[in-house]
Amino acid sequence: MPDIDKLLPKQLRRPAKPGANGNGNGNGNSVVVDGAKEGAAGAAGWLDERLGATPFLTAMLDRKVPKGTNWFYTLGSATMFAFVIQAITGVFLAMYYKPSAAEAYESIQYLTNDVFLGEFVRGMHRWGATVMMILIFVHMGRTFFFGAYKYPRELQWIIGVVLIVLTMIMGLTGYLLPFDQRSFWATVVGVNINGTGPVVGPYLSDFLRAGPEFGATTLSRFYAIHMMLVPGLMIALIGAHLYLVAKLGTTAPPWLKAEMPKRPRARQVDAEVNGSKDSGNGADPDGGGS
Repeated sequence: MPDIDKLLPKQLRRPAKPGANGNGNGNGNSVVVDGAKEGAAGAAGWLDERLGATPFLTAMLDRKVPKGTNWFYTLGSATMFAFVIQAITGVFLAMYYKPSAAEAYESIQYLTNDVFLGEFVRGMHRWGATVMMILIFVHMGRTFFFGAYKYPRELQWIIGVVLIVLTMIMGLTGYLLPFDQRSFWATVVGVNINGTGPVVGPYLSDFLRAGPEFGATTLSRFYAIHMMLVPGLMIALIGAHLYLVAKLGTTAPPWLKAEMPKRPRARQVDAEVNGSKDSGNGADPDGGGS
């Protein structure tokens, strides 16, 4: 009697039993793979059931993108990527850095010359700061010239301006940390320039110096601002910025004109004109007989 499974299409056949091919393994590999897939899906479902992350991820990742978008629209993501690289390399550098006026320079020299890949990571952090500064200014320039700061994205623009200020503060406070002659005197000049500001300038300089003059506590103050205060504020503001991007969407390039929908009256006039033309050609506009 012929095997019925052989007469059926492949997609309708019953799966082979383990060991059916005679080598003792059968579909053992596929069973293991299927089990791994089911286990991963079960773990993901377990987490999603408790975190409820699917609606959030869907709103963040699955959104419409206007026509005409180009590489200029990747500047924000590139800036965020640069910030992530700065955070990762900064954590590595903090493992060896000593925020002390007597030991800061020696710790930097040890990190650069003796630690495995220390010079490479420090170079990434140093040049990454410059790259991030350039990217965030170009990103804000693109936002301004494309008119993406207008209603309803005013708050998004304000958050971006605050992020630029915080990025410059990160650059100022990080420049002093090697505590060599160049970084020390450059920071002295920068803080004195801040002190010339109206009303809050002198108070801001005293806050940055941790007193009326530069001293050992100035380095600790800059290190705390650079490592804890400003990064925490930036992470919170970047989260709010991304939320507004997902909520309000992305603006189309200014050289693309939006297609205005036809008004109902205009469609009615078009229908009447087309009907008149059909009647003139001997056709019944209502589609009925005589």
